[in-house]
Amino acid sequence: MKKFPKSLLVLFLFSSVAEFTFAALNGTSQKKETNTGYLSELESEVVAELNLARTQPGVYADFLTAYSKLYIGDAVHEPGETILMTEEGKSAVNEAIRFLRNQKSLPPLTASKGMSRAAEDMVRMQETTNQIGHTGRDGSTFNQRLNRHGTWGGSCAENIDYGNNSARKIVMALIIDDGVSNRGHRKSIFTPAYLRVGVACGLHKKYRYMCVVELAQSYTEK
Repeated sequence: MKKFPKSLLVLFLFSSVAEFTFAALNGTSQKKETNTGYLSELESEVVAELNLARTQPGVYADFLTAYSKLYIGDAVHEPGETILMTEEGKSAVNEAIRFLRNQKSLPPLTASKGMSRAAEDMVRMQETTNQIGHTGRDGSTFNQRLNRHGTWGGSCAENIDYGNNSARKIVMALIIDDGVSNRGHRKSIFTPAYLRVGVACGLHKKYRYMCVVELAQSYTEK
């Protein structure tokens, strides 16, 4: 069975940008989003799942322990679903479980309308194509897309999951990070400095579904 990448990550840490935004944040109070009506039901569930993983990593370790029982060799045999071939098999899941057992609770992420719009920009650029990755069809990088709708500060990251259409599967795939040697998706989810999040989910021509997650240390909405 043909294997395909479940998710991709680019994580940028710019010291020069961090210095600039530190000065800007000293004189600007950040607007926190309290109304998340701009998110779809699935997108809201992804934010909730990310926060569950961050605030209660032991609970998420239990989810992965149950999921690991579905592995036969390198394949995941989930009832009613197409068999999923992985690159690393159960070893990646077991590593993620160990990580979560040792992970301290982190503050929850606060949803951002501007960051979610940036994520939606990427969904709209890829949904009718076979394209994957983080460079938009207009040549934009994810940090540039974030700055279209506000100003990010400190550092930022973008995670993209392909092929899943449930919040738990999306977040589990990013935490397991099968086939990603540096576990960049997992690291970004559990970066203590990240406090803001934007999410957009949609269709994808090749993998059926995609979900874009933007993370930032700080974000000032336009």
